[in-house]
Amino acid sequence: MRTHFLKRAAVLGVPLAIAACGGGGDRTEVRSATAKPAPIRNATATDWRVVATDADRDRIRRWRDAWMAALPAARRANPAEVTAQGALFDPDRALADPAPPSGRYRCRVFKLGSASASGLAYVAYPYFDCRVGDEGELKSLFKETGSQRPVGLLFPDSPTRQVFLGTLVLGDESRALDYGQDADRDMAGVIERVGEKRWRLTLPWPRFESQVDVVELVPAA
Repeated sequence: MRTHFLKRAAVLGVPLAIAACGGGGDRTEVRSATAKPAPIRNATATDWRVVATDADRDRIRRWRDAWMAALPAARRANPAEVTAQGALFDPDRALADPAPPSGRYRCRVFKLGSASASGLAYVAYPYFDCRVGDEGELKSLFKETGSQRPVGLLFPDSPTRQVFLGTLVLGDESRALDYGQDADRDMAGVIERVGEKRWRLTLPWPRFESQVDVVELVPAA
């Protein structure tokens, strides 16, 4: 089912706009007509290590290093806000059953640490619409609104985490790039359950702005 889905997406294109969580423009309400996971090479594989690029395997390996670099800077920039998020910003918080159930979610993005000396070390964005879908053996995750929207698949990894691989569509683009086609658009991260009906997607070493992007997901009311 998933293979057929991905082949169909590759043929038809994927009219979505993936949001990597960031930039002031992400406050714009842009909604794609439909949202599908970006076409991924080795579509029949369920092992993320087979699917991921070398660069993304390295990003996942250095996941904790990103947290350790970003958190101190974020705390200095806005200690009250960082403390208020509790388990969301605790890199050691990871509960069993990490896969979010299929359905609609409210998601918001936090950018921690800065990729440049002049950048902001803590940025928080408002809630947007996200969806988790069933793609057979795997699940899909995509952000439906905003001017930047991540889209991709969730791969099993351990009892307390899954790995997200996807791509980034910007603005009013009508087609997602294939994963692995453009390193600047590729996205890799770890999804964990951090509370009752609360998940986070951690994107270490994103290509732009921050050292860690954290996406909080809670079920839509």
